[in-house]
Amino acid sequence: MPPHCDALDGPVVVAARRALESEHVTIVLPYVPLDAEIEIEEAFASTLRARTQGPEARAVADRWFFETVVRCHRAGEGAPFTGLKPAGLDTGPVIPVAERAIIDEDPQPLVDLLRQIVGEEIGQRFERMLDAKAKADRDGQHARDYVSAMLGLQVWAHKLASVAHADPHGDGHEHHG
Repeated sequence: MPPHCDALDGPVVVAARRALESEHVTIVLPYVPLDAEIEIEEAFASTLRARTQGPEARAVADRWFFETVVRCHRAGEGAPFTGLKPAGLDTGPVIPVAERAIIDEDPQPLVDLLRQIVGEEIGQRFERMLDAKAKADRDGQHARDYVSAMLGLQVWAHKLASVAHADPHGDGHEHHG
């Protein structure tokens, strides 16, 4: 999954770190489902106690708390927890722009990037389809190549529209803006 919810510099761990530093568990609770709040609150209290036992205990306790929060967060998304990922992973071009748009409260750079990505993909798929169409009357295989490219473009466009309206966590419900 391109978003970095399970990375040490991802939003979930950043919130967990802020919660520990401020000693306010409420900072991290929005990142976990309601049914995980008690587990997180208990882990938070244990972590705060363990952090007083020296630098090594603090590092181990913090890591355990991060893992607990991310595990609960991922479970809330219906995704498995496969461990914490290192900071600095490549999340692709979209996540950094989306994060900046959120910080700046300006969706336009994200709209522009997605418009560019989708536009380029449509152009490439359309070009392949037109190329196949130009050769379609040569023989049966070329005709099949055209039909495959033509229907492929239509199906891809339909799936893109469906994803654009889908819940990001895959609950099966469409959400129209």
